[in-house]
Amino acid sequence: MDTTAAPRRQVGIFSILSESVYVGMCNKLGTPQQVASRRDIVDILELFGNQHDVRGLMSGSMREGFRFSDSDVDTMFWQLNHRVIWDFSQSEYYNIHRQVMILCDSSESPAGFTLLWLPLERAGQGVLMLSIVEMNGGLYISSSKYRENACASIILDSRVHGPCSTSTERIGSYDMDHDVAHCFVSDFWPPSASSWIDRCHSWPPPHVVNDIVRNGCHFVAIGHKLGNHEDNEWRISFSQAEHKLVYSMNHTQFLTYGLMKLFLKEIINNGLGDEDKLLCSYHMKTAVFWAIQQNTLPHWCPQNLLAGFWVCFKLLLKWVYEGISPNFFIPENNMFLSKIHGQAQTSLFRRLYGLYEKGIALLLHSPSIRSSIIDVLCNPRLTVCTDEHTLISEAEFDVQLFREICTYDALTINRSELQHCMKYIQTIEQLIETLQTSDLQYCMNILHTVEQLIGSPLSQYHVISLQKHVATILQSTAFILHNMCTNTGVNKQVYIVDKMSRHMLKLAAKFGLVPDMLYIAMYYYKTLRYREALSVIEMTKVKLAQPYLMYRRVHIERYTEAVGGQSWSTKMRQAVAWDIKLINEISYISELLPEQQSSTQNKEPRLHIPPFVLLHMLEFLCSRHVDTVKAQTALDDLQFLVHHDQGQYVYGIYRDISWEILGICQQMAGNLQAALCSYQQSLGQVSFNGIQTATTQRIHDLHIPT
Repeated sequence: MDTTAAPRRQVGIFSILSESVYVGMCNKLGTPQQVASRRDIVDILELFGNQHDVRGLMSGSMREGFRFSDSDVDTMFWQLNHRVIWDFSQSEYYNIHRQVMILCDSSESPAGFTLLWLPLERAGQGVLMLSIVEMNGGLYISSSKYRENACASIILDSRVHGPCSTSTERIGSYDMDHDVAHCFVSDFWPPSASSWIDRCHSWPPPHVVNDIVRNGCHFVAIGHKLGNHEDNEWRISFSQAEHKLVYSMNHTQFLTYGLMKLFLKEIINNGLGDEDKLLCSYHMKTAVFWAIQQNTLPHWCPQNLLAGFWVCFKLLLKWVYEGISPNFFIPENNMFLSKIHGQAQTSLFRRLYGLYEKGIALLLHSPSIRSSIIDVLCNPRLTVCTDEHTLISEAEFDVQLFREICTYDALTINRSELQHCMKYIQTIEQLIETLQTSDLQYCMNILHTVEQLIGSPLSQYHVISLQKHVATILQSTAFILHNMCTNTGVNKQVYIVDKMSRHMLKLAAKFGLVPDMLYIAMYYYKTLRYREALSVIEMTKVKLAQPYLMYRRVHIERYTEAVGGQSWSTKMRQAVAWDIKLINEISYISELLPEQQSSTQNKEPRLHIPPFVLLHMLEFLCSRHVDTVKAQTALDDLQFLVHHDQGQYVYGIYRDISWEILGICQQMAGNLQAALCSYQQSLGQVSFNGIQTATTQRIHDLHIPT
């Protein structure tokens, strides 16, 4: 088989085609700046999630910087008090009385797999204890038992998928499959992967190699299908190393990886059932890793994007022809061994070789890439500009950035303002000792993490995420403190907490998005300060009415004229709105408690409410105690918004809670028939917030025949 020839194209046209596809891929997969911002935001999210004795590592397409509609979310979890070692001498680095030592036994396992042995016969607790089997006179951790026990005890509505527990989880506005692998960690690099270190002459750079080796590896609960101990073996996982490798790619290499993923999804696997899909995204990633490291292409630049793709495709084709796909870290581990052989291998090779014979024209079969190629073929003299700053405007980048930030609960303040937040730590800690609540202790752990990070080197996107988390924690802490202290009845303590809560909410609103002021209004309503709440609502109403406001979409010209060129902090305070998120474990206002309880029962962690809907609701609730005419006006405004909005202010998936809130207000106003119609409308919407139980109960409580 001869795969040495390049596709038959003139060099000039081929270069222009590459540049055109590069621009198309930047528009679809992200510019360098967009990808960097996504990664940094997720990095901070992961950092704040690691506050307990269990550590987590996000991986998969989302972590790598892709935002495909079907991007997967993968997370690995491991216990800090369990450590895997490769020989007994490494135990000297641990306190064996506090940490469970687990020893690798790879003597009977295929390359890339191992048995995990408990040499000190310390079985540990929980899932570990339930997963032990006796073999060869020793105690071993069974991967199949561990996987099943972890799936059953930790994620109740999940299903076993490979080494993972898979469940459906909401990320922003999308429902995605979330694969969770409960694993073990080793602080030491596997001896079987030592050859990888010696191969790293040109890529990755030495500092990346050192970082990868220093962070060791993990072990996920799945054995080799052809091994002697499939049910008990563990696969050595290099997920942490892999995302560091992806981060070290230049943008052309990253887009080549993305192009290979699209090639797999839209061409190779198009029309195939799951059982017929022999190649997966991991094979594409591995091919890109090998192609970069083998220095097959001297210059990875926009003009060579298609050449880079062709190099990776030929390598993949060679692997299928030979039936050998070497793992990037342990080449002796043939990833095709158990699946791609015999007739399946022959059929796959014929399919791929048929594509190879078409040359780069094969990409015309990809809906994502086709237009970029046709544009050049129709106009061979086309000039393509690949400069990042011409690919996306400031406003367009801001829309993407703020959407990402809001999805992961991020917002902007500067470092001096962060230090101002930290002054609350000592006082809150003293209150925690009195109240003894784990919720507040979690908040404190987050604030302490922030305190440690303030002086460390951070990217601009790290700072944005970091600061939003601080604002969210301040808002949460304010309501948790109030709810706890209200129940104590100690007047002095209630006074101190009330003063602190108001300060924290004002501080968070000062740093945050426009609708964050509504948390202050909710607090004032909760504490019977109706006029103060209405004053805050009026200020918020003015800001939300600005024509340049960014809420999911934006009028680019007006936005640019109003805040173009200003800092992200200024933009967020003056021009950005997002949905209000009410954490279901925290009581904000009593009128929404049934909805929060119903949402919790449906395994949703929070309510998502359009800020415009919540504003009118709060205005109605407060005005009932101050001005009944104004209360009716607020109700009329809410009714008009919910009935007539075309998705501008009431995002489609939030219409369930919007109709529900209208019904609540109509019921409180005494218009039971209108409330019934609103509740029925709520039940007819997409159940995004999981409030159906509350809605059904409210209909029942109306006592109106349906």
